[in-house]
Amino acid sequence: MDHNSYSDTYIKGILDEVKTIAMIGASANTVRPSYFVLKYMLSKGYDVWPINPGQAGKEILGQKAYASLEDLPDTPDMIDIFRNSEAAGQIVDDVIASGKLPKVIWMQLTVRHEEAAQRAEAAGIKVVMDRCPKIEYGRLSGEIGWAGVNSRTLSSKRPALKAGFQHRGLSPTKKT
Repeated sequence: MDHNSYSDTYIKGILDEVKTIAMIGASANTVRPSYFVLKYMLSKGYDVWPINPGQAGKEILGQKAYASLEDLPDTPDMIDIFRNSEAAGQIVDDVIASGKLPKVIWMQLTVRHEEAAQRAEAAGIKVVMDRCPKIEYGRLSGEIGWAGVNSRTLSSKRPALKAGFQHRGLSPTKKT
């Protein structure tokens, strides 16, 4: 797969399919990007499990933090990596070796590891690199356009407003 560009259909399919997200590198610091992403994804109905060894046993945004993927209550649908590219490669290898395979491995902005992506895809895992699920969700739902940002998404349909956050174009996930 070409990891330099992703179709909107591919990204939307992932965001529609995923219900649980393990966020490696989640921070309790309110000014860190991982904190914003965690908060946003929770607001969209996803179950997000923060992974941060220094916060293990504590809560981040009301979610129990875990020390590692092995400590999670179940296999997440998606692993969101907020670590550097070198660490991402080891994380992917550890995930594959564990046999507990998520549907998706998502590497955050600036995080790329082509070889790890190939290994994950060979194991049947979808991969997204150098993207942020918060930004992609906002772009595909039209929310990012509210701030005057070009979302590259055109529609003649007027969004159906709902209580709370707007979910145009993406189905909000439901907790089961």
